[in-house]
This record gives sequence, structure tokens and C-alpha cells, in this order.
Amino acid sequence: MKLRFAAVALLAAFAAPAAAQTEDAYAPARAIVADIGKIVTPNGVQETFEVTLGGARQVVNVRGSDKDNPILIFVHGGPGAVEMPFAWAFQRPWEDVFTVVQYDQRGAGRSYTLNDPATLAPTMTVERYRDDAIELINLLRQRYAKRKVLLMGHSWGSIVALSVAVKRPDLLYAYVGVGQGIDFREGEKTGMAWTRAKALAAGDGEAVAAIDRLAPYPQGEFTIAKADGWRKYAIPYGSLMYNKPDLNLYFQTPRLSPEYSEADRKAWGLGSAFSVTTLWPRLADVSFTKIRTMDVPLVFLLGRHDYTVPSPVAAEWFDRVEAPSKSLVWLEHSAHMPMVEEPGHFFAALLRDVLPLTREVK
Repeated sequence: MKLRFAAVALLAAFAAPAAAQTEDAYAPARAIVADIGKIVTPNGVQETFEVTLGGARQVVNVRGSDKDNPILIFVHGGPGAVEMPFAWAFQRPWEDVFTVVQYDQRGAGRSYTLNDPATLAPTMTVERYRDDAIELINLLRQRYAKRKVLLMGHSWGSIVALSVAVKRPDLLYAYVGVGQGIDFREGEKTGMAWTRAKALAAGDGEAVAAIDRLAPYPQGEFTIAKADGWRKYAIPYGSLMYNKPDLNLYFQTPRLSPEYSEADRKAWGLGSAFSVTTLWPRLADVSFTKIRTMDVPLVFLLGRHDYTVPSPVAAEWFDRVEAPSKSLVWLEHSAHMPMVEEPGHFFAALLRDVLPLTREVK
């Protein structure tokens, strides 16, 4: 099957058990992963709990070797593409220097089954997700006795998290943008043009014609079907993961996650389809282009080859925005998933460019 950015079909396929496999078949492997990743340090933290944010129940996972370390909150992408079941594959080194928080947003992943979708749907706006994140930050500050946190937004989550940084910079040591979105229509336009050029160079007339038929998108009707209409051709050219057109095995990562059961994986697929279908039309005119000044340090970790959420759009905005400090790190062999594609370089950037920002002046 052709991979789709929003995973309306993709996540449903990979979230369900394979025909010849059962939940028990993966249990021994999950037990190994759980044992390797177990936090055993005296002041460590490893817990999963439910909270109510903006009236919606949501699942939070917290892991770290020392509760005295700064908190780093990861705001996942999608909409609906939870990171919690993937985090075991790249996050463990982070946990030695940060207390890392993953949470499944309203309508997504393990949070999907905790709320009535019909009731939830009208609340699903950028502003509500932003305020959910602010509530979570304040809850974590109180729970772990912290003054500020680090906030990392990835893909769709970068829209939510950057919105938090605009509204409540006082809560943050810094904002870290990964696969950073700035302007939805401009991002779609740039990604489509890149994909069409790749297809044209490859002699793929079918892809060129299919992309052309999407016009006037990204103007006019803004639906996930149209967004998927060009991304299904972009992914094989490396827009999501550089030089990796086949992502079948990557999307099975949650099968080995100690944090996700078979039922949770089904919720992941259902929540992704629900979230992206509900939210995408509401994102058409979301843009940060008029913001020229930020009151929080900025670090962007961008994949050089990211045309899922095109890095050039983020880099242009980053170049002209003013902030107390700025650092743009290019991951040269990455596309949209640099924490997975270049985990060593990504972690090195966290140590070099992010961690020092938590050292408060006495």
C-alpha cells in the first residue's frame, strides 16, 4: 500500500494485529524492551497517569533517571499521530538528562477511548490544544516542583507548542521546534511543488497528473484527502524519512512498545483517523508569519530533506524572527523524523543547544 501522511488508512492498518500474529506473539519482545528501558535509579521517575485538560481525559507518560533534571515535554504530531508508542526506540538517552513527558492529545491514541468523539469534535481547535498544553505544563510544574519546562513540538505538535510559546513564554526555558510548521497553505504549496519536481525528474507522469488534478489546493477546499493526494507520492521520494521510501517496518514500532497494548494500538488508528479528519479543515489559515518577535529562546532542529512539513518555510521564518536567543540545527541526513533518522546527532543537539538554556542565573 502507498503510505499516507495523515495515516487515515496507514495507521488503521498497522495498529491492528497482523493476520498471522497475536498479542501474545509480541509479548516476549515487549517484555525485553520494558526490562531494558526500566528506570531503576533512586531518584528516577517512570509513571503513566490520566489527567483532565480542558474537560477532556488524556494519558500522560513521564520517564527520567533523575526527577531533579529539567522537564522536556514532547507535543506529538499528526493530528493524532501519537509518539508515546514510538518513543522507546529513540528516547532512552534523553532520559538521563531530562524528565521526558509524552502525552496523547485529546482524541488521539490512548486518550481516544476516554472521551466521546461526538462531544470532543467541536472542541478540537488549535486554541484548545494550546490551552490543554498550558494546563499540562502547570500540572507538571506543581507535581514535580519545577518553575519552568522545555517544550518540544513536532509536526502538527509544533503548531500547538509554538502557540504555547507565543501565549505563555513565562512557563518555558525554551521552545524546540522539530518538523516545524509555520504556515499551512504555504507549507502545502512548497511540498507539492517539490514532489511534482521529483516526479517530473523521475518520469512519473501519473504522479505529476495526480498532483495537478488537486488544483486549486492548497487554496480553496482544505481537506485531508487533498493533503494525502500529494503526500502519497512525496513519501517514496523521502519527504518523511530521507532515503527510506518503505516505512512498513517503522510503523510497526508500537507493536514492541511497553506502553501500548493491542487495544491501545487500535485506539491509535481510530484516533488518528478521527483527529486528522476533524482538524485538518480548521487548519487552512493557521499561520505564524505575522509574528516577528518571540519572548523565549528558540531552537529549531530541522531535517534538511523534510518536505512533509517543508523545512525551508520554517527556516525562512526563523531567520527573520527576533528572540532572546536562537539556534537553528540542520540534520543533514534527515527528513521529517530526525529524532529517529539521526538519533545521535539529534541528542547531541539537545545537549549542546537545549540543555544549557535550563541553567538559571542565580
